[in-house]
Amino acid sequence: MENQPLAALRRQLPSLRLLDAAGDLEHYGRDWTRRWTPAPLAIALPASIDEVQTIVRWANAERVALVPSGGRTGLSGGAVAANGELVVSLERMNRVLGFDAIDRTLTVEPGITLHAVHEAARTHGLIYPVDFAARGSCSIGGNIATNAGGIRVIRYGNTREWVAGLKLVAGNGELLDLNRGLIKNSSGYDLRQLAIGAEGTLGIVVEATLKLTDPPLPSQVMLLGLPNMDALMCVFGLFRSRLALQAFEFFTDIALAHVLAHGAQRALDGDHPYYVVTEYDAADERAENAALMAFEEAAEQGWIADGVIAQSDAQAAALWRLREGITESLAKFQPYKNDVSMRIAVVPAFLHEMQALLEREYPGIEVVWFGHIGDGNLHINVLKPAAASSADFVRQCEGVTHELAEMLQRHGGSISAEHGIGLVKKPYLDRTRSAAEIALMRGVRRVFDPNGIMNPGKLFDDPA
Repeated sequence: MENQPLAALRRQLPSLRLLDAAGDLEHYGRDWTRRWTPAPLAIALPASIDEVQTIVRWANAERVALVPSGGRTGLSGGAVAANGELVVSLERMNRVLGFDAIDRTLTVEPGITLHAVHEAARTHGLIYPVDFAARGSCSIGGNIATNAGGIRVIRYGNTREWVAGLKLVAGNGELLDLNRGLIKNSSGYDLRQLAIGAEGTLGIVVEATLKLTDPPLPSQVMLLGLPNMDALMCVFGLFRSRLALQAFEFFTDIALAHVLAHGAQRALDGDHPYYVVTEYDAADERAENAALMAFEEAAEQGWIADGVIAQSDAQAAALWRLREGITESLAKFQPYKNDVSMRIAVVPAFLHEMQALLEREYPGIEVVWFGHIGDGNLHINVLKPAAASSADFVRQCEGVTHELAEMLQRHGGSISAEHGIGLVKKPYLDRTRSAAEIALMRGVRRVFDPNGIMNPGKLFDDPA
């Protein structure tokens, strides 16, 4: 027999699609983390803002917790429903609602994929510049909830720079129309920016107006083999001073080995401990010559051991696959992931200290790291040994993460660069945020969500 709260929801919304089959509960109750057993009450798939508002008001009346759900590609447990929550999947709300040629904005529902947004912008001769490897499955609502970054932050910034306005069903059921696409709006607090990166703890994004921009100039992609870690920032500094960079990504020889084993093609002869994929404007011969001169200067300094410039779009895509294919190639190893950031100026010192920590604490365990070195963001993947139990492995990694978090605190960095806090990083939030900041965050949460129904337990634990 169906429980009383769900029966009440069905009476209020007889057309609402509700799922409660075991396979659906497991599928919708987890994200890309696999550390919690999904146990949601049911899955609601609303098709309109009105339905979302009704669900939130019902949840307040019945004191049922809600977990907003997009593409569930998150890596911090932010979309996990493990304690009888109702998952609110926005996948049916996936339409493009409008394009404004004057404002150059695209208004969309939250369940639309990032790839579909890219395609919609392209039909109007423009681009939505936020981009990363999960573009085909992640949703715009989830991108907004985590302030997603990606591979072109060095040129375009994070998601929050590209949200002109959004509609949010707050935790109290009210529909808020935030900023309304204005370029200038100095009329008090910008609640839009509070909602961006809030991981669904303030409300549910139900509509977003995204800023579009001109396509970039013709570009070129270069793969570099580097002889040592110190060369990373030397090459970055030189290339940034000579070229208009669109992206500057690095990975290690260990990461490359996994991508090659997963089907990618080797692009450089020989082995190098570090690699860089960089993309830069190359609209004319002058820009192309500048890139060659920068390469030659770096090689003369001993910072580059080898390199190749893509000679076609297909080769450019193949070079990018060496970087973008890393996460997929590691999935079968159940990696424990860290996603950290620091100021670019701090990166060299942090890299050395971090490498020493990883070598000391993970003897005999393979650690794969890579990232967006041009914006100070590193991804660390610790691969679970086949013989280790998942519980023992996570326990070991959490001990190392405590040390890593303290290191980040000393360097003024963050335990989460772009994946959010969720459940995974919640124990380390106080290494990134002060007690006063966390207290204010709790207070903001109570204003938006007085009954604490919105994604509880994420970011921080609610006080008893």
